Amino acid sequence: MNLIKMKHEFEKSCLDKSYPVYESSKLEFIGVDGFDVYNCSIPFSWKGERLIFGRVEKREEWARSWVRLFEEKGKDCWSVVPDSTIYTLEDPYVAVVGNELTLGGTNVRKRSGKVDNYYCDFYRGTKLNDMVYFTSGPDRMKDVRLVDLGSKIGVFSRPRGEYIRKEYGSESIIGYMEISTLDELDASVIESAPAVSGLFSRDQWGGCNQVYLLEDGMIGIIGHISYVDSGLDVYMNMSFVMNRETLQASELKIIGTRKCYPEGPCKKPYLKDCVFTGGIVMREDERVDLYSGLGDVDTGRIVIDYPFKGHGRVIGENNF
Repeated sequence: MNLIKMKHEFEKSCLDKSYPVYESSKLEFIGVDGFDVYNCSIPFSWKGERLIFGRVEKREEWARSWVRLFEEKGKDCWSVVPDSTIYTLEDPYVAVVGNELTLGGTNVRKRSGKVDNYYCDFYRGTKLNDMVYFTSGPDRMKDVRLVDLGSKIGVFSRPRGEYIRKEYGSESIIGYMEISTLDELDASVIESAPAVSGLFSRDQWGGCNQVYLLEDGMIGIIGHISYVDSGLDVYMNMSFVMNRETLQASELKIIGTRKCYPEGPCKKPYLKDCVFTGGIVMREDERVDLYSGLGDVDTGRIVIDYPFKGHGRVIGENNF
């Protein structure tokens, strides 16, 4: 899979409007002056409120983030929720499993001022001011994601490292397995997830950011796909669908790049072509809002066509 060619053709299609981007904007965050808010969860509705979790960090700092809760005040305008829990995490994401909200994020551990380890922490509950920590993922693994399948819970992993490169050629893979309850989720279960086929080629990596059960039984994934080009870490928004029975991925496509969003700064020069996907939210006009972090500084939103056409709607979409 030639990602450089795919990216060039995708951005050309955006210019000639054969792939329309109907809106493009940045989100405004109130109540966190002096901090950037990026790599957010998707917006979600809970107990009658419209909310979003965001990664909050000073521009000049690295791996010193907090996750905070914001409430919607207007179009693309969010205000920090006073006295809400502050989590020592990065890159939050949410999923509704049964009647509970689950919150996941990356916990970074430092030693002597340097990153020593990282892993996903998970919280659950029905009260956002009283979420309970319940498990962590494997060491040095980000982007673990959950999806409610009704009688089962889908678990997506994302192992990355030299051992993956040696076995698969790509820098990371995506794994998948199913469990019966959240109580079964732990590092060993996540680590045992079999690989999903049909994804990354040599020196490419990526992961799931938000996962959706579709009406035809397939699973729709909104994620990121990445490679290095001329010293830049190129991150793009992507989508694909997966067959739960065969673990075969198909219909992988780019659905957004940095050029789709408003211009703006980046935290480091090598991140200027980086969009770290949040996920999609269905709209009343049958299009979707696609949310994404921009250059590890901002959060953006674009409106695009529904990427899973032919597979029916998202089941449980009203939760978001």
